Amino acid sequence: MTTKLSLTLNAKRYDIDVEADFARFLSARMNEDFNVSGNNDLKLLLQAYVRKSFALYEQEKQIAALIEQLQNH
Repeated sequence: MTTKLSLTLNAKRYDIDVEADFARFLSARMNEDFNVSGNNDLKLLLQAYVRKSFALYEQEKQIAALIEQLQNH
């Protein structure tokens, strides 16, 4: 089952369909990063993208460190 989430960027509304389980997670993150009931400019979108990319970078570093630890034991 899919769920529709919406976000307005530069006065244009975008609807995306995602799986229901992921929709709950994504909706919570979108509420943290965006004004989900109003308009968002592209600068805000870019800032959110950079924050999420940095979080992913940090997670990948942690995963690599854990893999190295496991391989050395």
